[in-house]
Amino acid sequence: MLESLVLSPRYSLDAANWLEGIDPSRHYWLWVNGDPQLPVIIPGLIVSSIEELRTVIGQFRSLQPGESLKLTRIVGSCKIHCVSSNCYAIEARVDSALVWHLFDRETMESLLMAAHPDWLPAEKDLELGRRALMRSLNQPVYVP
Repeated sequence: MLESLVLSPRYSLDAANWLEGIDPSRHYWLWVNGDPQLPVIIPGLIVSSIEELRTVIGQFRSLQPGESLKLTRIVGSCKIHCVSSNCYAIEARVDSALVWHLFDRETMESLLMAAHPDWLPAEKDLELGRRALMRSLNQPVYVP
């Protein structure tokens, strides 16, 4: 059976509210279609140096339509798909459905720049980090 794919509208920096924030661990907190009742948390880019950030930004900028870039973290990953020259998609699950969140190039680069080692979250985004921590503490522990 084929899995369905849902597209979310293309988000841009000057569009309506869709970004709740970026927490201290570089997770992107999005509101699907700008709806605060449909939040999704996407693991963002984390780097250990400016050189590593430059490398990833270079890889992103060289993406051609049909190509993708996987951002791997210790826990979780994120895949960026190049749909066209100014349209990129990040895939995430929303209510068990695979959704591609579409972004223009400027917005995608802004999200990636949050990985800069000197970047600090906004004061309001610190609360997002606390919420993420509380969510992880409420999950069951696996004991083999």
